[in-house]
Amino acid sequence: MDSVVEKMETKYPEMTSEFKRIQQQQYELFCSKQSDYGSGNISVGTQLETEEERKLSLTGIWFRLNDKIQRIKNLLLVNKSHTNNESVEDSFIDASNYGIMALIVKSGKWGK
Repeated sequence: MDSVVEKMETKYPEMTSEFKRIQQQQYELFCSKQSDYGSGNISVGTQLETEEERKLSLTGIWFRLNDKIQRIKNLLLVNKSHTNNESVEDSFIDASNYGIMALIVKSGKWGK
């Protein structure tokens, strides 16, 4: 796998550097929001121990992700770069983070 990464970084140095910069920004935003909200906002008041509890959490993530997608759609269709509360870039980062958060819930590692 490393050889593919090395090839991509050599062929597309600006693109791959920007990807890594955005990933760091995603991670910092994730940490900041989790510090504010705690893990309970995703676990929906459960311990995420059963398949049913994880499914409930994933459904909640799906709703939040849908809200982000609708915001992105609205911003793009009305040709605005941001609303009063959030830019299109912020919405894309949040959408990406929800995908990662869903994978963490699915793996059974959320809140651990």
